[in-house]
Amino acid sequence: MRRSHRVIIIAAIGLVGLSLVLAGGYQLMNARTLQVAGRLVHRVETPDKLIALTFDDGPTSSDEAAAILDTLAARSVRATFFVTGREVDRDPEAASRIVAAGHELGNHTWSHPRMIFRPPAEIAEEIESTDRVIRAAGYRGEITFRPPYGKKLLALPLYLAAHDRTTIMWDVEADSDGGPDQSAAEIAGRTLAHSRPGSIILLHPWHGRSATQQAIGPIIDSLHRQGYRFVTVSELING
Repeated sequence: MRRSHRVIIIAAIGLVGLSLVLAGGYQLMNARTLQVAGRLVHRVETPDKLIALTFDDGPTSSDEAAAILDTLAARSVRATFFVTGREVDRDPEAASRIVAAGHELGNHTWSHPRMIFRPPAEIAEEIESTDRVIRAAGYRGEITFRPPYGKKLLALPLYLAAHDRTTIMWDVEADSDGGPDQSAAEIAGRTLAHSRPGSIILLHPWHGRSATQQAIGPIIDSLHRQGYRFVTVSELING
């Protein structure tokens, strides 16, 4: 075989190998069920009809917080709010109201970046600064972590493992998976169709997403009629 042919073949093999590595990294970065290090939970295997309702990205305003909290209080449901430090810092009263109502706060980073190939110092600052404002809001329980967009490569899982932090993903995400123009009825329907014992439901009721806000009550009511009991994420994974 001529030298030039060998070089071409070796280069082609190298490109194929690189493509496989990149494809594997992409799948791992977005996987809901695994990461390179540390504990990850996307649902819990349980015979009991327990379910965790979680909300990402807020609290964006006291008014939106009040509407969500009123819906939960009317049904005696406790939920888990994965908050961004920036939003808590802008409206600490809203976060304090969530805590006072008996709900759980989780860490969703300070500024909601995609946490892929970030330097360790930036990862630490995003997480630890958010922990501080969560504690300042009065929350004293375990602070679990959820990566923005569910992305978690490479230093992030190593940081979480080193600090004994649990990564919380989800197995039901109707208001994102179904597109931006869904009605409240469609969001509720998709959520109910995919929920099962041990599910972690993800909703995004902030930033004026009225359809998601309006879907919360019907989701809870229907699951209650099916015999489900709502618990916080920490109660679900530690219970």
